Amino acid sequence: MINPLRKAKLMWHCRRGMLELDLILIRFAESYLDTMTEKQVDTFDELLGCTDPELFSWLMGHAKPVDKELLEIVEFIKLHDKPGQVGHLR
Repeated sequence: MINPLRKAKLMWHCRRGMLELDLILIRFAESYLDTMTEKQVDTFDELLGCTDPELFSWLMGHAKPVDKELLEIVEFIKLHDKPGQVGHLR
């Protein structure tokens, strides 16, 4: 279970400069933060440290992050954001 203070910090960092990113990241965080492992939360935190153009490009499928763990969470977020599909983080 994620520490409530850390969860609040991550939720705040889901607020970006682009509405599209806000919607995707906040929906994901609200749905999955409570069930993620500490390592997955660390990776999500690292993802939130990336720039908006990088995140947008990755989440829209225009490019992929080089880092394997970032790629895994980006792919999971993309899968989660499609209505009617359910995925699982490893």
